[in-house]
Amino acid sequence: MTAKVTLSFSDDTIEEARRFAKREGLSLSAWMDQAAREKALREVFAAHAAVVNRAGAALEAAALADAREVGMVDDLLSGGRPRAA
Repeated sequence: MTAKVTLSFSDDTIEEARRFAKREGLSLSAWMDQAAREKALREVFAAHAAVVNRAGAALEAAALADAREVGMVDDLLSGGRPRAA
């Protein structure tokens, strides 16, 4: 499922995005979707790293096993679509 949205970007930003999309053989929409998804994943992993750092390395395995976190990362990686088994 996709949603159509109207966004505004600076001229420099949109030109760079078009250049990167062309270089990667993607449409601008596909490239922006991928860039947004990657940014969201970086935020999730940065938040996870902050928790691990605060809790200490000994708790990392327990944090990684958290079913909600794993599910959230899976959802982000699959773009919200069910992943193949």
